Amino acid sequence: MDCGLTSDCGGCSLRHLDEKEYRQYKCALVQKALQSITRQNFVFSEPVFIREGCRRRASFAFRRVKGGIVLGFNARRSNTVVDLSYCPQLTPMLNRGLAFFRGLLSELCRVPLTVKDGRKGRVKTEYVHQGDLWLTEADNGLDAVLEFDRPLNLELREMIFEQVSGNADIVRVSHRFAANRAAETILEKGRPYVEAGGARVFISAGTFLQPSGEGQAALTALVLKYLNDVSGKIADLFCGAGTFSYPLAQKSNSQVVAVDCSGELLDSFRNSVNRQMIANIEIINRNLFRYPLAGSELDGFAALVFDPPRAGAKEQVMRLAALPAGKRPQKLVAVSCHPATFSRDVEILQNGGYRLCEVTMVDQFVYTSHCELVALFVDDGLL
Repeated sequence: MDCGLTSDCGGCSLRHLDEKEYRQYKCALVQKALQSITRQNFVFSEPVFIREGCRRRASFAFRRVKGGIVLGFNARRSNTVVDLSYCPQLTPMLNRGLAFFRGLLSELCRVPLTVKDGRKGRVKTEYVHQGDLWLTEADNGLDAVLEFDRPLNLELREMIFEQVSGNADIVRVSHRFAANRAAETILEKGRPYVEAGGARVFISAGTFLQPSGEGQAALTALVLKYLNDVSGKIADLFCGAGTFSYPLAQKSNSQVVAVDCSGELLDSFRNSVNRQMIANIEIINRNLFRYPLAGSELDGFAALVFDPPRAGAKEQVMRLAALPAGKRPQKLVAVSCHPATFSRDVEILQNGGYRLCEVTMVDQFVYTSHCELVALFVDDGLL
């Protein structure tokens, strides 16, 4: 689908290619990144391409201008906001949400706010001038986070409550002052959730999810395929909201240990597990970059899944590579959003006794140079 903003928007840099050229280019991009791996005796499996129009989460910037606001994505290599009324990458519900919040934010930015100047003890009038809008399509509706550095007075809260109450698509609206600040719920019609492994995963405001439901399903199917014959104790490291933990917990005789460092996210994860009485998932709050699982802590794991951010999992894979023969998990599954750090981690694991058997590309960042990889490692001594 064509988009008139391709030349300005910071998103779809590869939209100019036709479908065949695009797929060939994307595969070549990944394969080139994997060339740095010393041992090339692995299978590069048939890639999975996700369709356009199913992205379920996005963040937008807005700026107050004369007569209203501009709302959209940042221009390429710029802080300029490209005004956006529709994006072909987004789900229909996200596009409807974009239109709705354009109107709401336009009104919010016109409301004068009384703010105390702490240095001089004076009272001054200010407006919401700029900020961000975070939208996530949960299975039961939109979860929205308004992010700007002004407090919500009674008038703003009443405005949000009145307008959102009449919108059937939206289940929750929250506000936070910055991305690293906790979000305050303004209105919650129901707890937003997504399904994973047949369970309802209740999400906190601004929770990281895979960009699309189709992408999540593809990644999960690959993880389960690679661990099809594994039972027993399985670690899910950098577990996030539990995308892989829930389906892994459905495996016969499995015990899942899920580890991440986000307290807020894990609170929602734990709440979901408790509500649905899932007894075979243990949740641990731990910074795996600073304190990776090591030595005897890795005893007894039949398999381990890790899905780190772009920085990769260097500290954790070093501990895995240091395990003696007979003490290693038999299988590892790596999920990566950065082929370069993935290749680095592969070298560490292969030098430590693991063999990379198969890599599958999942292209869920459509028309961009980004992609996901899912890879299977097996203890070399078992082959």
